[in-house]
Amino acid sequence: MKLYTYFRSSAAYRVRIALHLKGLAFEAVPVHLRRGEQAAAAYLQANPAGLVPALEVSGEVLSQSLSIIEYLDEVHPRPPLLPSGARDRAFVRSVALSIACDIHPLDNLRVLQYLQSDLGIDDAARDRWYAHWIAVGFSGLEARLSRDARVGRFCFGETPTLADVCLVPQVANAERLKCTLAPYPTLCRIAANARELAAFRAAAPDSQPDPE
Repeated sequence: MKLYTYFRSSAAYRVRIALHLKGLAFEAVPVHLRRGEQAAAAYLQANPAGLVPALEVSGEVLSQSLSIIEYLDEVHPRPPLLPSGARDRAFVRSVALSIACDIHPLDNLRVLQYLQSDLGIDDAARDRWYAHWIAVGFSGLEARLSRDARVGRFCFGETPTLADVCLVPQVANAERLKCTLAPYPTLCRIAANARELAAFRAAAPDSQPDPE
């Protein structure tokens, strides 16, 4: 397998975590988003959306991080990233989607670049935008996870699931942008637990070969 990735992309980070949790070998192909490599003709041939991650498997290129992760979970079911019960699967997916669909799209690189390059927003205003949407999203997640009996060492029980795979990269990005995370002790505790695992450490941005 060949993973087109960028070390700071939280979406690519999710897929790297899933691959490492499942012990799957892959070739990492860096696509430097800040240098515009995602718009190169060769990459657009592989992934016309011009986004990362993309996973090449037996000549076919899969895109969208959650789709890729669920594919991996179906083809390589051990360890599972989704619980066995339908309601529990819905719970885990809802946490993952709260991050991947509600928080991340507002704070990803191309949105931040548009705010600055096209709308003339300065660095301070950009950072306020980022922090605002982190606070909105994390407040809801904290309230939910802090009172749900299914939450244990991780978002669901004692082993990592798709929810943790999404949470850790978003927490890492919020830390990098110096967002205030003290109001979210449950999220921070879960993320810290996950980062103790070798798979999460291997997938982290500072463990990647990408150039700055």
